[in-house]
Amino acid sequence: MEKDEFKELFKGLEGTFDTEEPKAGHKERFLEKLNDANNVVGFPRPTKNWWRPLSIAASIAVLCLIAIGVYTSRPSLDEQVAQISPEVSNTQVYFASLIEDQVKQLENESSPEAQQIISDTMIQLKKLEANYKQLENDLIHGGNDKLILSAMITNFQTRIDLLHDVINQIETIKNLKNHNDANFTI
Repeated sequence: MEKDEFKELFKGLEGTFDTEEPKAGHKERFLEKLNDANNVVGFPRPTKNWWRPLSIAASIAVLCLIAIGVYTSRPSLDEQVAQISPEVSNTQVYFASLIEDQVKQLENESSPEAQQIISDTMIQLKKLEANYKQLENDLIHGGNDKLILSAMITNFQTRIDLLHDVINQIETIKNLKNHNDANFTI
């Protein structure tokens, strides 16, 4: 029933609807009247959306700062070992200085006859150093602390013994060469 009432209403209004387009300049006249009434000039200008690129850049900057903060806040391997066992860092400094002195002495003893022994010794020292770094990692990541600390000290002692033996061998080579040169007569 209501549908019939709507149909009758629209049939009665048929022909009274304004279906023509407004005259040219209608928009300008309308805006002029609107401006006079509200003291507003023209269309509001669209604002540039600078906030999006700016917020993306700010987010990237914040993430970079967080990454830098996390990276720099991690203590080095030596600092972590020192936190676990301060005695190890003292021992490490002592043994490292002894090893460094013996390596310098070994390099000073370099001669053509001893060159092969020295290069082999340096290779072995690098292997022992890599083994020591692995022991440090094992100490940091848990495990039997006493056993690992003992292995670390043994590693240092092995390096020192190796250097000491090589220096003795080089001295023996030099003495044999000098002894053999003294026996030759021309």
